[in-house]
Amino acid sequence: MAATMPINVKVTHHDDEARVSQANGYGKAAAPPSASPETKDHDVSTAFSKQAAQSIAPFLANHIPQRGAEFDGFEDYLPPATPRNKSNTKYCYRHRPDLKCRRQANEPSMDQLQNELAMLPQSDQEGITHVWSLFSAAPSKHRELMLQGILAQCCFPQLSFISAAVRDLIKIDFLSTLPTEIGLRILCFLDPTSICKAAQVSQQWSRLADDDVVWHRMCEQHINQKCTKCGWGLPLLDQKRLRSEKRQIQLKASGKCHENGNGHTQEQETAVISAVPDIEGERSRKRASPSAAETPGTPRKRMRTPIRNDHGSGSDPSPRLQAWKDVYKDRFKIGTNWKYGRHSMRRFRGHNNGVMCLQFDDNILASGSYDSTIKLWNMRSGEAIRTLRGHTLGIRCLQYDESKLVSGSLDRTVKIWDLESGTLLSTLTGHTGGVIGLHFDGSLVASGSEDNTVRLWNFKDKSTAVLRGHTDWVNAVKIDSTSRTLFSASDDCTVCLWDLDTKRCIKTFTGHVGQVQQVLPLPAEFDFTSPEDSSASEPAKNASKLYRDVGDDDNRPLPPKYMLTGGLDSTIRLWNVHTGDCVRTFFGHIEGVWGLAADALRVVSAANDGLVKIWDPQTGKCDRTITNHTAPVTCVGLSDRRICTGSEDHDIRIYSFCSESEEQ
Repeated sequence: MAATMPINVKVTHHDDEARVSQANGYGKAAAPPSASPETKDHDVSTAFSKQAAQSIAPFLANHIPQRGAEFDGFEDYLPPATPRNKSNTKYCYRHRPDLKCRRQANEPSMDQLQNELAMLPQSDQEGITHVWSLFSAAPSKHRELMLQGILAQCCFPQLSFISAAVRDLIKIDFLSTLPTEIGLRILCFLDPTSICKAAQVSQQWSRLADDDVVWHRMCEQHINQKCTKCGWGLPLLDQKRLRSEKRQIQLKASGKCHENGNGHTQEQETAVISAVPDIEGERSRKRASPSAAETPGTPRKRMRTPIRNDHGSGSDPSPRLQAWKDVYKDRFKIGTNWKYGRHSMRRFRGHNNGVMCLQFDDNILASGSYDSTIKLWNMRSGEAIRTLRGHTLGIRCLQYDESKLVSGSLDRTVKIWDLESGTLLSTLTGHTGGVIGLHFDGSLVASGSEDNTVRLWNFKDKSTAVLRGHTDWVNAVKIDSTSRTLFSASDDCTVCLWDLDTKRCIKTFTGHVGQVQQVLPLPAEFDFTSPEDSSASEPAKNASKLYRDVGDDDNRPLPPKYMLTGGLDSTIRLWNVHTGDCVRTFFGHIEGVWGLAADALRVVSAANDGLVKIWDPQTGKCDRTITNHTAPVTCVGLSDRRICTGSEDHDIRIYSFCSESEEQ
């Protein structure tokens, strides 16, 4: 039997019984004034039953036959062999006569309604019940007409009562009512705080708010970029993993995801997902193994954490991956630690002279010192694993990857070492002055020297080349293989951009008033908006100026759009490479800047004043200053969770922004 949706009805007794009878349509059945109350109620009830049999019963027979069985002669109004009438109008989700069970009012409201109804005389109870039945059976258009008539007869107290009651009734649990896919889509537009609050509303909301679709989207919005809403970004995740799982997330959101026993979809990855930033393609030359190193300016991408299965260690070849909400939570903790400067500090001691260069990843730290040695450290225990000896003077620069370590020294040589065994593999000679800067990418090694030149060493064809143009020491070099260009910083206060194909300088950046010690091209995902940056209006025109003198085709990849430089004039400068303009200058150090590291979220600098500063590249403000070294800080490294610094006080200090459990 179809349920009845009760409505709130307030009955007001008036002294004029004729008005009551007339308003309810019972004027013809009213008893004379001289009749006793008992006789009057009986006559009204009898008259109403006859009236209902003639007017209400046909209406119920047309819409809800089950409700009319209580009237005498109701069967006469039923059409023979006629199927149940289907609704010809659209109903809201609360009232649908085509369903067997419709939504009822909550139990407390129903009890209160029945209690108030029981206090009325029998005739009034029957009349009100029939009015409810008539309204419940009516289609949408009929209901609106009935309500318009009722509202037109209501006085202000009754309208006030309706307004208070409707305020709560129109609140709809839209997430439970809408399809799951639409509910997930709505939640994807919320910020993390709102999603967490939504999860506390009900079990249904909690299930949707904890879904991987929502938190995967949240991770995408904050990966390696600052969110415009909350003002901070998540550490960089592994884009290959994001790309491989994006198809699964999209299928789940659309309701087409079919999973096997291991929790993986049976759909094959057939297309590149455009919604994920294409960082992996641009940085394919960067290693992604857990034991690989992080260059000081480019933190290693991190994968979602595998979780052991519950049936043993390693029995399942496809380990269960950490939920995206947990991934976001871990990154959020690290992000807030960066924001508020919460970190732990460890000190590595072992060098007998100032530390001049370093590089680290999650497992290994490599450092070079004026004591002519290179030390490899265990990042967890802080113990020295190995010491590489071979250079005769101080080590000024180094870099390593999965298999090899390359170092440059004031003894005018570049040495290549086996990273695992520490064996010296090769020595490159050619510079007439000390080597104070180097960088390698793939098979190409570039070194800068006190002899004012940059030398290129190609391991594939065994060729070498010399780039001449600087008039003073070359302190730092950086290769960009994608655009086949090289950046160099010199004591002549300039930075040069070189074409590796023609071996010519295609652009010179001037602005520093002191020797430029560092140059650092920023990753492609770094974005900067400022009125001082004029490249946004004419990007193609400005970029084409770089190769105008070279005569290359238009399809040649462009160099990174932005770069950072640090000099002994105590400033850090942000440059637009395509236009050659300095778009921002960072002031704060009181002595020369020796070390520089950056990613898409922050800039870290080390200076001769013994300070380490963390900067916001968008605003140019110093977020944090670290003062632990007792001598000039000569080098700095940066990852998504740590800062590593080396100083002339012989110490290496690591500042970790993750929890102690993650550190161990």
